[in-house]
Amino acid sequence: MVQYQARLDTTFAALSDVTRRGVLEQLAGSDASITDLAERFHMTLTGMKKHINVLEQAGLVATEKVGRVRTCKLGPRRMEEEAAWIERHRQLWDARFDALDTIVDQLKRKEKANAQRKRK
Repeated sequence: MVQYQARLDTTFAALSDVTRRGVLEQLAGSDASITDLAERFHMTLTGMKKHINVLEQAGLVATEKVGRVRTCKLGPRRMEEEAAWIERHRQLWDARFDALDTIVDQLKRKEKANAQRKRK
């Protein structure tokens, strides 16, 4: 469980930044060098390297250095565990909202019945 939780923490921390999510979207289309990514996101090479490092540690991005160019591509890790965690919580909240809808409907019926009694 601890290992599972650490993995979720690492993934969600990596995905918590808009730039890193954007990098993943870019890499879903095609591989790119760190220099290209830095230019696309209007940031320094050092800043982009830090973002790539976070994504690499989470297993979401893999890099390969050929000569002076470090190319990034989507990593080998899929996010089944994260998707399962999100799905469990989505189901929980759906159930809670359904229960709330039931309560609201009951209150509306009571309010309507009270209003009809007052008219009589």
